[in-house]
Amino acid sequence: MGAVFMALTVLLGAFGAHALKKVLSSDMLAIYQTAVQYQFYHSLGLLVVGTIGLHYPPKWIRWSGIFLMAGIVLFSGSLYVLAFSGIKAFGAITPIGGVSFVIGWVMLVVGIIQRKQ
Repeated sequence: MGAVFMALTVLLGAFGAHALKKVLSSDMLAIYQTAVQYQFYHSLGLLVVGTIGLHYPPKWIRWSGIFLMAGIVLFSGSLYVLAFSGIKAFGAITPIGGVSFVIGWVMLVVGIIQRKQ
């Protein structure tokens, strides 16, 4: 899934850089770019989580990946919709995605620590 999200990140980033400059306001373009950046970082994180999962017990590591994916969908997804629609209510979903990111990273740490015990 990390590779799938990375491929989508490249496509969405290129689309934003080339096709949206004339379509979105500078504020909405900045929101779109933030969505792409967070999607990139956490897609890369998914690749790392998948690699770590090869060497650590899967329970916490699997949940880490699930929460990172949920974060991408909720955080970046809500920002993409906000950028295109301008409906600020979608911004209320963004923090839920941010919390999902944090939970995902914490679960990764717990999974790594538990293996060492």
